[in-house]
Amino acid sequence: MGLSAAQLAASLQFLAADHPPVAAALAAHGLPEPRLRPRGPGTMMRAIVGQQVSTKAAASIWNKLEAACGGDMDDLQRIAGTPIDVLRGAGLSGQKASYVHALAAAVTSGMVDFAALPADDDEAITLLSSIKGIGRWSAEVYLLFAEGRPDVFPGGDLALQIQLGRMLGEDARPTEKRTRALVEPMRPHRGALSILLWHNYNIVAL
Repeated sequence: MGLSAAQLAASLQFLAADHPPVAAALAAHGLPEPRLRPRGPGTMMRAIVGQQVSTKAAASIWNKLEAACGGDMDDLQRIAGTPIDVLRGAGLSGQKASYVHALAAAVTSGMVDFAALPADDDEAITLLSSIKGIGRWSAEVYLLFAEGRPDVFPGGDLALQIQLGRMLGEDARPTEKRTRALVEPMRPHRGALSILLWHNYNIVAL
């Protein structure tokens, strides 16, 4: 599971004591809600299904996919053996179907054990990103939301870049490289910072 409400509060209060922009962001919009997801390949598979589609569409496709795969999305051996055409019939694109196959194969072959990912964040990101269809952003979001890694920061996320730029008074949206450089002083609490930035970005966008 991800960072708890207590962990978020403690990390953000620590940051606020040394970083006035964080203190101002907390004062403006309060503490964010935790973002919690179950640990395991199912969460990563849902992320693949949900790429570039609405939440409603993703839920519909997931239900059809579950039926197509025999009703048990934890049976990765069965999923790995389900033909691509059957997965596509459930609403997946050919590309996403290949990603679902790749994830199932990575787990069933023992290449990736979601219950025992490397403790080092960079090593865990590299391992997850080695699975076809899982990029750095997806790996980082998984580690943050499902494992509660406290210092993971998905610096390639557009919303985080925009809101960090606003918070720090940047003239333009910082690039991913600059975004990662800007949050370096906020180690080892960058996970809580990312959740705060998403929280504030969503409020401002309303």
